[in-house]
Amino acid sequence: MPQLEEAPNLDIKASLKKPIQWALAAGLLTALYTLFIPNYYRSEARLLPVEAKGVGGNLASLASAAAAFGVNVPGGESNDGNFVDVINSRWLREQLLQTEFRYHLRSWRFGTEQVVNSTLYEYLHASNRDKGVQAIGAILVASRDFKSKVITIGAETTSPELSQLIIQRTQKLLEIFLRDQGRTRGSAKALFAEARLSEARQEMDVAEDALRRFLVRNRNVQVSGDPAVRLMGARLETELRLRQQLVTAIAMNREQALLEEKNDIPILNVLDAGNLPIEKTRPVRSTIVLFASLIVGLGVWIWHNRKWILARLMEESPMS
Repeated sequence: MPQLEEAPNLDIKASLKKPIQWALAAGLLTALYTLFIPNYYRSEARLLPVEAKGVGGNLASLASAAAAFGVNVPGGESNDGNFVDVINSRWLREQLLQTEFRYHLRSWRFGTEQVVNSTLYEYLHASNRDKGVQAIGAILVASRDFKSKVITIGAETTSPELSQLIIQRTQKLLEIFLRDQGRTRGSAKALFAEARLSEARQEMDVAEDALRRFLVRNRNVQVSGDPAVRLMGARLETELRLRQQLVTAIAMNREQALLEEKNDIPILNVLDAGNLPIEKTRPVRSTIVLFASLIVGLGVWIWHNRKWILARLMEESPMS
């Protein structure tokens, strides 16, 4: 049976000399490189759950406030379940792309700040609208806590002001969507009542015209001796009163539906408005430098001591 060659002794101190040198050089080069990576700043806003409508409104209000602090109080269903979907919708992202912002931007870590007037489309350097919509997903994130129902909106860019402006604009666009494009039960009632009111007014005009023409032909209908004339006049007057009462009732229902429509629109309850960030969120330069140094140092050590490592591996798993 062939004898295995024993692994030579390893001088730990000597074996670490070159890897440390390479690690320091790699760390220095990485540190210089990271100076040209711009800082990213994150602005964040939080929205409380919308109050539930109905008898449990007061309890829902207390539940909304308690939910912000992690206390789960049952308060009915919330109407803001689709807020995150609206924020992530193409409509809202396209509106953001077209919005022009004014902010200060620093090109690199030690660069001078410059005042910039540009849209997000220009900031993202997107080649077309579809890629711009996709790129917004990397800087604007919305989520909803399952337990507390609190909605968090975060924006991260290379400018603290731009991050805050994106959050503020997103909240404004969400309000516009809820006010102008959100369809509620009250709005459906109001549309139906408006159409029915128009028809009822036309019918009332027809009844008024019929009574007017009858009175023109029969000016003495009240003192007429012909029962048929008096009966026809009474029928036309009754028909007109019914049409007038119908118009009045529909008009009142329409006003009630308009009030319900406004009441059904969810109101944004802002717990934390978009802040102006001061501390950067990334890059973590010290971690990058340390990781690069460790990788290079370890790689150089393994390469220079590959024979010793191979011999140790052969000793631990000898061939039969």
